[in-house]
Amino acid sequence: MIAMLVNYTCLALQVAILVRVFYSWVDSNPYPTNDLKRALWAVTDPILDPLRRVIPPIGMLDVTPVVAIVALSILRQILVPALQGL
Repeated sequence: MIAMLVNYTCLALQVAILVRVFYSWVDSNPYPTNDLKRALWAVTDPILDPLRRVIPPIGMLDVTPVVAIVALSILRQILVPALQGL
């Protein structure tokens, strides 16, 4: 049960980060201006903001979403099998 919760939470966060990236291509305004954007930023900012303090942009490219998705994937691959026995 806990393993499934961790698995689906990590997957949902990865999808939310991807949606945020795609949304930023459509709406370049960096501030949340509607409810969907506000919700996406509220869910993804706690993950992306600490990474942005550590990882500088490469030119004009922000690589923190890629790092966050990879980190969530690794976390999921480690935690889910470990929690399946509980």
